[in-house]
Amino acid sequence: MHEETSLTIGRVNRVLTERVRPAIHSVSLPLEIAVHQLPGEPITPAEGLALDYEPFTAGSMWGPAWGTTWFRVRGEIPAEWEGRRVEALIDLGFDVNMTGFQCEALAYRADGTPIKSLNPRNQWLPVDATSQSVEFYLEGAANPVLLDYHPFLPTQQGDILTSSPEPLYRVRHMDLAVFEPEVFELSLDLDVLIELQAELPESSPRRMRILKALDDALDVLDLQNIVGTAPDARAQLAEVIASPAEASAHRIAAVGHAHIDSAWLWPVRETIRKVARTASSMTTLIDEQPDFKYGMSSAQQYAWIKEHRPEVWERVKAAVEAGRFLPLGGMWVESDTVMPTGESLVRQFSHGQRFFEREFGIRSKGVWLPDSFGYSPALPQLMRRAGFEWFFTQKISWNQRNVFPHHSFLWEGIDGSRVFTHFPPMDTYNSQLSGMEVAKASRQFKENRVATMSLAPVGWGDGGGGTTREMTGRAARMADLEGSAKVEWKHPDDFFTEARAELSDPAVWVGELYLELHRGTLTSQHATKALHRWAEQALIEAELWTTTSAVKLGMEYPHEEFDRLWQLVLLHEFHDILPGTSIAWVHREAVEILAGVLADARALSAAARQALVGEGDKVLRFAPTSVDTGRALGASFHGLSSSADGEPGGALNELVTLNEESGGYRLANDLVSLLISAEGLITSAVDKATGREVIPADQPGNLFQLHQDFPNMWDAWDIDRFYRNRVENLTAASSVTGSIIDGVATVVVKREFSESSIEQTITLAPNSRTVLLRNNIDWHETEKLLKLAFPLDIFARETSAETQFGFQRRATHVNTSWEAAKFETSMHRFVLVEEDGFGAALVNNSIYGYDTSRASHDDDVTTTVRLSLLRAPRFPDPDTDHGDHRIEVGLVIGADAAIATAEGIKLNAPTTLVHGANEVDPLISVTGEGIIVSSVKLADDRSGDVIVRVYESLGRRARGELSVGFAHAGVREVSLIEDDLHDARAGAELSLKPFEVRTLRITRT
Repeated sequence: MHEETSLTIGRVNRVLTERVRPAIHSVSLPLEIAVHQLPGEPITPAEGLALDYEPFTAGSMWGPAWGTTWFRVRGEIPAEWEGRRVEALIDLGFDVNMTGFQCEALAYRADGTPIKSLNPRNQWLPVDATSQSVEFYLEGAANPVLLDYHPFLPTQQGDILTSSPEPLYRVRHMDLAVFEPEVFELSLDLDVLIELQAELPESSPRRMRILKALDDALDVLDLQNIVGTAPDARAQLAEVIASPAEASAHRIAAVGHAHIDSAWLWPVRETIRKVARTASSMTTLIDEQPDFKYGMSSAQQYAWIKEHRPEVWERVKAAVEAGRFLPLGGMWVESDTVMPTGESLVRQFSHGQRFFEREFGIRSKGVWLPDSFGYSPALPQLMRRAGFEWFFTQKISWNQRNVFPHHSFLWEGIDGSRVFTHFPPMDTYNSQLSGMEVAKASRQFKENRVATMSLAPVGWGDGGGGTTREMTGRAARMADLEGSAKVEWKHPDDFFTEARAELSDPAVWVGELYLELHRGTLTSQHATKALHRWAEQALIEAELWTTTSAVKLGMEYPHEEFDRLWQLVLLHEFHDILPGTSIAWVHREAVEILAGVLADARALSAAARQALVGEGDKVLRFAPTSVDTGRALGASFHGLSSSADGEPGGALNELVTLNEESGGYRLANDLVSLLISAEGLITSAVDKATGREVIPADQPGNLFQLHQDFPNMWDAWDIDRFYRNRVENLTAASSVTGSIIDGVATVVVKREFSESSIEQTITLAPNSRTVLLRNNIDWHETEKLLKLAFPLDIFARETSAETQFGFQRRATHVNTSWEAAKFETSMHRFVLVEEDGFGAALVNNSIYGYDTSRASHDDDVTTTVRLSLLRAPRFPDPDTDHGDHRIEVGLVIGADAAIATAEGIKLNAPTTLVHGANEVDPLISVTGEGIIVSSVKLADDRSGDVIVRVYESLGRRARGELSVGFAHAGVREVSLIEDDLHDARAGAELSLKPFEVRTLRITRT
């Protein structure tokens, strides 16, 4: 860099920082402050304004962690300020580096009208200068700083039950001040130009002229009279600011944004206030900036505003109606998309779209998920069948190893469906429209040869805050500025329409959008994950049985209760709750709430089943799935060979054997034979029909392995590859005992290690090829990862892992960097390892992570699958996963895709035995190999129509038929969220493509 250039840059930066920005507010005077610190949880604004207040002085401390302090602020506007813009400047003790991660406040006028929020990057409030006096109230939230500078340190501040009672923040000042608009505009001129020149070629004419203009501006700027000489300085910059952009300049569609995590380093109750604060600021900015558009996703967050801050809600509604406040995404929350069931994702869409349509009369056209931790290959079909046209994210830019090759492209899912997708080349969803970001978007855009546009979400996010007036000022200057991309505020729908029109033949990416980071999110906080999965299944079952009782008995269907329960589940699918990356408070509440959902859903099912069968002594079996009932749902079957307590008995004892062998036990039935060693390890598993041995010699299965787990940075989020370098095999058993209990061969293995223990019950039931391992784990480790390993004598080139409405195949080799990066991957209820003609599967009831490796021993190739059971990261929850866990795993011997699918479903949706008088005929039945019924429910529109969702589960074409067990006027296809389709297929005949999902509506008569 030339010395002259360096001097100019240094000069501008110092003057801007030390003289111009401080002069934006020229004169000031202190305000009178009074406070009321609440002893407990937050209260309503009306209650806050009615509190008794005590005097408070600037410089004093306030706010214990998670506490709320109300400030009353008063003052008089000097007569000599008449005709000038007056603002209140409030510094509650902010650290400007931590916007959204520390103290915040929402300001109210004395009549309770919300004004806007206060945060580190937004410390001003507008004041009515026509009034002589000022009075406003601040609802201050003393949220502790948890995401401080790296490394992340364990802290007890993440739960109100363990946080410090000491005040955290010191009020620096609360002043009235005169705002100088010309100085503010000068600060933005200097800011934009100094950042623009830094991105231009070193000796380019444009850069040189900008530097010359900057020097000229500072030459006329009197540092002792910034206010008086700011217009003259701006005049020196006018020509370079007005110079238009090149015709070929990249175009950036900007949308205001504040990615507010629905819970993360704060509890849900604080998110409710964060949303209100940010929405208040954004509606204020909308009023002041005529071109500005702000987008916010998550129907849940709108619902919170409506319920808890109706005064903010009215402003939001008006801005939505004006087309300036944009509901985005069409989902209840920005959920994780890897772990929820297909039904959960459907409900994310249906509850989100129903809310937006009911409250605003609009539907979202696209799915907006900038920050979720990878994206299921089932999503493209689900988005398209729910009526969405586009998909937006940027998280894949966080990949550790591989750079994603596209920014605008078609994403193809497991069934072949495609959705137009865009990643912003800025690689951020919190853009400040800095010169660096704008230049990066232009430079990195992968489709530059054939397209001209990218999207930029603009604003402070994660903890909220949103877009600032400084950002809108930058946008105004970069609307048409030589050397810069062109920036325009634009609705994402309009951007996607124009971007798609530019690309006549977009590139196609096939399969999952795997995030090469945050792999530990498949395992962290097991209790949250387990209760979530059980609650999902319990709600699906409750819908089936209450639908059956409504159709057959005329009982009332509890629509409102299902909405309440589903919305609680959907909230906890948020991408920092279900993945296990939130503070202890969040997960403590999640466990409590999801346990309540589980209990309520099960109670609905129990009441419906009992009503269906009546009072009696028959033992009747209710199966909630179509995989083990002759393809019938909504039916009960007489329980043959069942004892009074509902457990199998009698002749079934003869169908399974258990014998002592080699110091351990041999378990066998007509299908499989299993040998368990004296250490409780599986040393042999034979499929009797083929004679195939599943377990390779000298490589036992059911091996618990303990790894050191200390990632480089994101503790609860990450598993780094080097964790494998240190492992302890937990082979020692304190006891191994075997017996036959109620006709089931049972071996109980007890292990103790470090601070933890495992009691494992291994069972083999009659006529079952699944060896079930029920693991009760008392876990008290720190920075450890517990795996359960199964070496398999199978030469598998790929695994098949269940995802929503199907499965995804992944290579077991590491030929390329893309495969090598997938050293920890996801599954739902099963992972299948298969060679031509034979396979084995692992099924589970509550886990999602696994890894695969392949090795050759004496020319025999084995494939090892290891299930990830528990972790113990210390940030953000220092006691992650400590406590008791129940994890069920099944080894399915001699499995293919159909068997793995069925066994995974049955483990997660077992039959229920009920005493009653009447058997229940099937509500519906299906035929067709591989066709699975996902759900049966009454329609969301309260019409009484029955909704049945089916999918093809094996990855091949299937034909079948739906049989309806009640009077009806016909069957027709509807969208995933129950909208009528223009080209709807009608009738009960089913013809499904591989992994196709279809939603059928049956009109009752």
